[in-house]
Amino acid sequence: MAEQTHVLFVEDDDVIREATQLALERDGFAVTAMPDGLAGLEAFRANQPDIALLDVMVPGLDGVSLCRRIRDESTVPVIMLSARADSIDVVLGLEAGADDYVTKPFDGAVLVARIRAVLRRFGHASGSGSTAAGADAGSSADGGVLHFGDLEIDTEGMEVRRGGTPVGLTPTEMRLLLEFSSAPGTVLSRDKLLERVWDYGWGGDTRVVDVHVQRLRTKVGQDRIETVRGFGYKLKA
Repeated sequence: MAEQTHVLFVEDDDVIREATQLALERDGFAVTAMPDGLAGLEAFRANQPDIALLDVMVPGLDGVSLCRRIRDESTVPVIMLSARADSIDVVLGLEAGADDYVTKPFDGAVLVARIRAVLRRFGHASGSGSTAAGADAGSSADGGVLHFGDLEIDTEGMEVRRGGTPVGLTPTEMRLLLEFSSAPGTVLSRDKLLERVWDYGWGGDTRVVDVHVQRLRTKVGQDRIETVRGFGYKLKA
């Protein structure tokens, strides 16, 4: 029997926590459910889950702070849960290192689909629709290693260096960089990136893309990824 995927679920509302835990368990997940952020952090460290679902507004240690603490220690995927889609909490959660978010109230099937989409891309971070083999003018490739100025991307070893110094990327950031490096100089729309990197088969919130691009820029260079207003982003070759 295949090993169950372990989900850490942090939610202070008893009804939502218990109902969601039951729904996830019916879909085959093993769930550790905690009512506050401090308990959630302890459970994360004790159990090393495969994915974390964090409500933004939990007591003790809020969801954004908990996400930041988790990201300091691990690249495990994180999905934030927020009652307000237009809230600054969504952006703060993504900036703290979350990979995606779901707005409450949510349908159980939608939540499961988002969890599985995140886990698919974390399960094969190099398995993007493109293989980042498209070195272009201004870049060079050497045995699966792409060079863009001082940026070096090892597409086989899944490692990135800038100026010879290793750059730590989450799997989502790595997939995003691989998409850009597969077609340097080509503008990729936010919708296309949502489809290829986040595995969305439906319209998603483009803020997810924008915040991840911002995070990626801080690691590979602010001027390496260019914004093309009204169209999307491109990697400078």
